[in-house]
Amino acid sequence: MKSIRLVLTLLAALPALAHAALNVFACEPEWGALARELGGDSVKVYTATTAMQDPHRIEARPSLIAQMRRANLVVCTGAELEIGWLPLLQRESGNADIQPGRPGNFEAARYVALLDRPTLIDRSQGDVHASGNPHIQTDPRNIARVGEALAKRLAEIDPGNAALYQARWKDFSARWDAAITRWQAQGAPLKGMPVVVQHKSFTYLINWLGMREVATLEPKPGIEPSVGYLAEVAAHLKSTPAKAVLRATYQNPRASEWLAERVDIPAVALPFTVGGTPGTDDLFGLFDVTLADLLKVAR
Repeated sequence: MKSIRLVLTLLAALPALAHAALNVFACEPEWGALARELGGDSVKVYTATTAMQDPHRIEARPSLIAQMRRANLVVCTGAELEIGWLPLLQRESGNADIQPGRPGNFEAARYVALLDRPTLIDRSQGDVHASGNPHIQTDPRNIARVGEALAKRLAEIDPGNAALYQARWKDFSARWDAAITRWQAQGAPLKGMPVVVQHKSFTYLINWLGMREVATLEPKPGIEPSVGYLAEVAAHLKSTPAKAVLRATYQNPRASEWLAERVDIPAVALPFTVGGTPGTDDLFGLFDVTLADLLKVAR
């Protein structure tokens, strides 16, 4: 670890690194945070959304188009998460380097195994993603897989700083692997814990920690539940109890709080991404807080 940090210090001092920083347009906060970990002062990161916004539904504002026009690299989730707004930004930006299929276009979902692949592609089924569930950032192992690929892409786009990106990746990877080991040990009491989710936001988190999803508050993905449907879920939980109902902090709490009150379980708002709650200013804080919030209801 000390040798890696020495390399980073020496690389940072090289005059060759004095050229303009690489402009990175990150669609979501988790990828903006990852780009900063890998790029340091050699990247200038603009994050298009915040933790308090639904990444499915973003307005393609002129300010976003302007930022994309300046971007050398666009880092997004993919798997159709941004299908409602990203293509318009790409088209209107006039930036040929960041179009689909170009090196300046990076989709994180291409580097992980997607869960919840639908057997039926039909809009009557709600907001279904044909490739699978796009909320990959809730499993830290996926962050590592994406990080390795992103470091290589940064080096491809900016070969003058390739050694820096590789050194920073090695440093981050070592710290991240150690953190995953710690989180998995801390999360052992969560294995088998039954939970209700408001939206399929935490499929990867649940899979990683070995929890059990026993109900979903949306009758179909992206469809708000009626009181009648919530009553059905409450009835189901009498025979299949849950420890908590989980939602992302950006989601309307009404449905989860209604259910929590009826079946006497806590409604837990998890950060979902960097900046979602206090203490989640970086990727490490994101999982520290997520684990702490879940362990409170596991007792």
